[in-house]
Amino acid sequence: MAKTGWFFQHRSALKTSIRVIFGIVWLIDGIFKFIFLDPNMFSQMVQAGGNGQPSWMMPWFNFWATTVSQMPQFWYYLIGISETLLGLALIFGFMRKTAYSLGLVLSLLIWSVPEGLGGPYGPSSTDIGTGIIYAIVFLALILINTEFGPSKYSLDRIIEKRVKWWRKIAEF
Repeated sequence: MAKTGWFFQHRSALKTSIRVIFGIVWLIDGIFKFIFLDPNMFSQMVQAGGNGQPSWMMPWFNFWATTVSQMPQFWYYLIGISETLLGLALIFGFMRKTAYSLGLVLSLLIWSVPEGLGGPYGPSSTDIGTGIIYAIVFLALILINTEFGPSKYSLDRIIEKRVKWWRKIAEF
């Protein structure tokens, strides 16, 4: 039976749209870091992630609070630049395999440190944080790329035509 549904017929444009929209979100997030966040306040955000957490998790939060407080500007710029570059990589479809994988790791780190795993959880808790949702979207992009193959609308596709080994860092 031939696959003729609207979604199947438009799968290339749909998967590209998801990637680009998600890239715009990351780009905005990265740019907002530089516009609205003071580098000196960055370590306080990381320390706040541990507020109200169970005692058995405190070594994790204390490690990051100590690490970031020693060089808050370094971590501020590293995260802001990483988010901005990740957004651009998603928008243009550049190094997708690497971008999706690193984005998944970065999302989990953001969720598990400054977002405090979405906690503390209590009777009024209604949000588990955005970082875990971002990680799930990256996982979905990995699965989509694996299932449907290379993206027709990406910078990677242009590079792959000229540089054969590029496929190893661009495709799953």
